[in-house]
Amino acid sequence: MLLPMSPLDSIFLIGESRDHPMHVGGLQVFQPPEGATVRDYRLMFEDALKAPEQVIASKLAKRPVRGFSTLGQWAWSTDNAIDLGCHVRRHALPEPGGIAELMQLCSHLHGSLLDRTRPMWELHLIEGLSDGRFAVYVKVHHSVTDGVTAIKMLRRALSTDSDSRNMAAPWQLGNSTAAQPVPLDEMSSALTALPGFAARMARSAFGELTGMMPSLGTTVTRALRGQGGPMSISAPKTIFNVPISAARQFAADSWPLERLRLVAKMSRCTINDVVLAMSGGALRSYLADRSALPDAPLVAMVPVSLHDQIETNGNGIGVLMCTLGTNIADPSERLSTIATCMREGKEALRTMSPTQILAMSALGASPVGISMLLGHNTLVRPPFNVIISNVTGPKTPMYWNGARLDSLHPVSIPVSGQALNITCTSNDDELSFGVTGCRRAVPDLESLPRRLGQELERLENAVGIS
Repeated sequence: MLLPMSPLDSIFLIGESRDHPMHVGGLQVFQPPEGATVRDYRLMFEDALKAPEQVIASKLAKRPVRGFSTLGQWAWSTDNAIDLGCHVRRHALPEPGGIAELMQLCSHLHGSLLDRTRPMWELHLIEGLSDGRFAVYVKVHHSVTDGVTAIKMLRRALSTDSDSRNMAAPWQLGNSTAAQPVPLDEMSSALTALPGFAARMARSAFGELTGMMPSLGTTVTRALRGQGGPMSISAPKTIFNVPISAARQFAADSWPLERLRLVAKMSRCTINDVVLAMSGGALRSYLADRSALPDAPLVAMVPVSLHDQIETNGNGIGVLMCTLGTNIADPSERLSTIATCMREGKEALRTMSPTQILAMSALGASPVGISMLLGHNTLVRPPFNVIISNVTGPKTPMYWNGARLDSLHPVSIPVSGQALNITCTSNDDELSFGVTGCRRAVPDLESLPRRLGQELERLENAVGIS
């Protein structure tokens, strides 16, 4: 039984190589309840692994296939004999068992490829934190899920009830959202009909784009002027826009969401604008310390979720291009510049249909896609310097069998020409920045969370928050 894979999802498989793993990840840190220890939770995991009958979440039970029966196209096959021992693993941190050791382990785990002959996910239970907590690092191939869908899966695995016990293991999420498999003969028929289907889609897309033509000139003009929208014409060359190796470096830190909310309120902008201003200031500081700060401002590609506008079981994102104001020393002025750019971009998207947003976003991000399809070369100069995402996480405290989710750190994907990625995820009353990069191309990456915190303080001072 096979299920066709969308073209966007298949790009993450086509573009993957040893130096360019295409999986997203998350680091979750849990605090056991009073009277419980990490050992209790290790035994829960071991018992779950030994369970004779496993009900695996639908997304975690599918593996990619490609061959004669799929006419050379990538498709999904359901694996009914999953060896959980290959997916669920346990680690113990070396002493002193602090956050630095945890980040080092996650950096190492994030650099290895997922096995394509199996469902493409791993879950790692990490013990040895000196403060009595335990961590869970999960990685899932980007062809399987994007950040928004991954957060939905996490919420289903946890509970808002701190007293809830006998909860299922994180990989046992049921199949309520499973897409129906397609019989082989129907799959073959669908694939042989692809030329006609593609022609109809092309005509539909052409109709959508034709309707957008009157505003296309304005969109390009905004891009030439460095204004907000789904396109950017050029960005300065930086030390981040270079080929990368397989080695990864990951660092993270969290701040109370209320601090960012107050800055946003005082400056009449959004929390996401504050996130971008913090990132722009941190990158300005990082590059200036290396005498590598360009005169022109860095440009960020900011993914925008379209899950509330389109039907998809996989990836559903558009993009906005935003100046980061790295050429501006004053943090308040930088925030204002970013807020204006994002407001212009959102206004541009509001004039488009979801299909038009996807088409324009694909055009804006196409240099990275082309680079992936051509083997991650850097012949195509990207029109942006860094990808910065902000994914909304749980808004209330979450628990797994009584253990409270203290921290939720996103771990994302750098690619050739884009050696650094900054992703944020909220959890209850905190916002965590996860910074992922190529270990060789971004030295001293672990200083970026500290710089982000310093920029938040500068923004607070700039808007009059003592």
